[in-house]
Amino acid sequence: MTSTLVRHDPARLVRRDAARDWAEIQERMLVPLYEAVYDRLDVGPGSRVLGLGCGSGLALLMAASRGARVAGVDRDHARVELARERLPEGGGHTVVEGGPAEAGGGLGGGPAGVRYDVVTAFHTAAGLGAELAAVTPLAESGAAIVLAGWGPPERCATGSVLRVAARLTGWRPAPRDELEDVVAGAGLRPDGSGRVSCPFGYADQDSAVRGLLSTGDFDAAIRATEASQVEKEILEALDPYVRGDGTVWMPNVFRYLIARVP
Repeated sequence: MTSTLVRHDPARLVRRDAARDWAEIQERMLVPLYEAVYDRLDVGPGSRVLGLGCGSGLALLMAASRGARVAGVDRDHARVELARERLPEGGGHTVVEGGPAEAGGGLGGGPAGVRYDVVTAFHTAAGLGAELAAVTPLAESGAAIVLAGWGPPERCATGSVLRVAARLTGWRPAPRDELEDVVAGAGLRPDGSGRVSCPFGYADQDSAVRGLLSTGDFDAAIRATEASQVEKEILEALDPYVRGDGTVWMPNVFRYLIARVP
């Protein structure tokens, strides 16, 4: 993965590992979302969970800790390696690099006849509709497909920081009805939704910048300008959320949509 330049003091930029910053700083911000979805779907022993875009595997680890057998796919090699390090050995769990086509081998590299009963796409991205259509044959009839994204803009403080990317590159957040549109396009049946509070909290501004850059939402802005300019604008956008002790706190709400395989 291409490293990201992040400032540690005003005079110096150092090269950081974006995949590890995601794993160590940013990914944990969505733990309330993962927990809410797993609680609602009663994920536990006997569950067979596939994570699309599984990142460095925290959501998979949480499902495995409930007794589920898990598999994950992600296109980022560095994140896949971190996810493999996290998952316990001997549980039949597997993480592979790629997309839905690479998930077809079944859990733990088992027979292709193995079918998933929960498929999660917690980190939606362009092309997700095509990926869901490709993964549907790997899920059993009635399986839950979970998509997630940002909640109402007025309840997501981080939106003001994401507007840095919009200003520099024309990037725009997903439209409000994107999840429903993806489900309809994939031929799935909607089966409920929910909202979860997922505040983004950081020890300091440095950690906030590193975490936010690790999401990939600012990659195009860095290519269009330069890392130091993007970082400067992120720091300015963060200023209203810096508390007296130097920590950064941004309340957010995420939304998830559950669909069922016919």
